[in-house]
Amino acid sequence: MAVAEDIARIKKQEEALVFSAFDEATAFKLGSAIRERALAENLPVIVDIRTFDRPLFYAAMPGSNASNPDWARRKVNVVKRFLKSSYRMVLEQQRPDRTFKVGEALDISDYVLAGGGFPIKVKGAGVIGVIAVSGLPEREDHNVVVDAVCAHLGIDRQKLALPPETE
Repeated sequence: MAVAEDIARIKKQEEALVFSAFDEATAFKLGSAIRERALAENLPVIVDIRTFDRPLFYAAMPGSNASNPDWARRKVNVVKRFLKSSYRMVLEQQRPDRTFKVGEALDISDYVLAGGGFPIKVKGAGVIGVIAVSGLPEREDHNVVVDAVCAHLGIDRQKLALPPETE
């Protein structure tokens, strides 16, 4: 039942975390906040914020590696294709090999089932881009993004946070 509860909570996140507007300054503020947290907590992540037509913010933290940008790119593609968080897709698909079903026709070199990509949704416009974090376990990547968006929008993170993962 935990998976169903997590999916329901992520849907609530996606519904609640809506921007009134999103521009280069917003991307910079969000990206900088994630970067500052990563520095303070020694999180070995990359941060990639983009609209569907261009990149707006990118940072690579100490300890991140050469594969993190590719993981982020593939997470971005998943959000762009399905207009929902990549971690929600992981939970809905339940595919341990990280690939989509053959019938989806999504190449593994361009799409991956991994958490950390979150839709940038703007009121009146819908999903216009993605905030992606890569370098931590996928649930943590997801939570870093959600925490930053909650803080930016002035929304109590505890009301939307995923519960700690149970074994």
